[in-house]
Amino acid sequence: MSRVIALASAAAFATQVAFALLMLRLFTPQEVGEFSVISQIGFFWMTLALAQAPLGLLANQHLPAHIAAQQAWRASAWRGLALLPVAALAVWFSQLSLWPALLWAMLLAFCQMGWMLAQSFTLRVGSAWQQAMVRVLPPLTAATTAAGAALLGAWVGWTRPTLVLSALLGYAVGALWLVPALRPHAANDTLAASNSQSDPRSAALRMAHTLVDALLATAIIVVWQRLYGAEETGWMSALLRVLGFLPAVVHMAWAQVVLAKGQSNQNTHNAWASPWWLGLGAFACVIVLGLSCAVALYQEWLDPRWAGLWHYIAPLVLWQGSACLSAAFSHRPFQTQSASAYSWACMALGGVQAVVLLAPVALTQTMDAQEHMAAFALVSSLGLLGVTGWMARLR
Repeated sequence: MSRVIALASAAAFATQVAFALLMLRLFTPQEVGEFSVISQIGFFWMTLALAQAPLGLLANQHLPAHIAAQQAWRASAWRGLALLPVAALAVWFSQLSLWPALLWAMLLAFCQMGWMLAQSFTLRVGSAWQQAMVRVLPPLTAATTAAGAALLGAWVGWTRPTLVLSALLGYAVGALWLVPALRPHAANDTLAASNSQSDPRSAALRMAHTLVDALLATAIIVVWQRLYGAEETGWMSALLRVLGFLPAVVHMAWAQVVLAKGQSNQNTHNAWASPWWLGLGAFACVIVLGLSCAVALYQEWLDPRWAGLWHYIAPLVLWQGSACLSAAFSHRPFQTQSASAYSWACMALGGVQAVVLLAPVALTQTMDAQEHMAAFALVSSLGLLGVTGWMARLR
């Protein structure tokens, strides 16, 4: 099963890279920047509403999958509605028009919420092909729709919000895989064998961890938009979207599968299945992607308006490569009863990152975008490597 998930995640990753490259080729930095702000606000909304519910679905296997999924969806939906004023504040701070940006962010958030829960649900009860399709079809739908709409728009002069519509359609396709979990079911789920794997964190701690992660992920886009404008935001966010897929793939194809299987920590210590090999391999892939972007710029395969990508390549490669190593070990705390310490460590790192990110605001923008990203990426990378070293020692 893990091989199928790995292949499906790789295919989904390739499709999402194609989607990001389409943005570079077919859309302007202004369009990409505005889409990035809206989608990141939707991501923040979704992440905070879920409060790590997909992870709980995998770690706590004492609950039947259908019941756990239903409970997670209801609680997440109510939290999502309660977060509407917070999302509206984020849209206002980004200086985008409140309408219809808030509507787009809400639709993206709730559809993506369903997709995230569907992935965890199918890991527990779905067949191999279902687990593959729930990962591949949404990004494939988004990429195909964006390409078709962009080409059609260039032909007939259509100027609708192509990127956000394509992403919304992709997330909606993914959310459909959660529908079977929301139907009434008999209590016939097969439970995993008892082991020490669990998520013993309190609801308050899970919510706090989620809040820090979501705020940081959203703040980097919103702060860049406010300090440096839509064009700089488009350069940074487009490259971050390409490179940031690798840590997500490592988490989905490795850490989540290990938790879904309920494997013991010792079973994950085989030579080629070692988290170190996986993390370093993913780091190498990030480097290759960064070099590919540099070659594309040097060979002038991209529009000259994307020349600003140059000064983001090195810091983002370092940051996202370090995130790959951290993701490769992210299952360890839940196998060793260290989940609470893991949350506190992540929140402490998030606080340090926030200080570096917001420093130019407090100092009345004494750094340019290049210096700002270099400092932020260096601090983030050192912190992630420190957390990785701690998780690697857990037994």
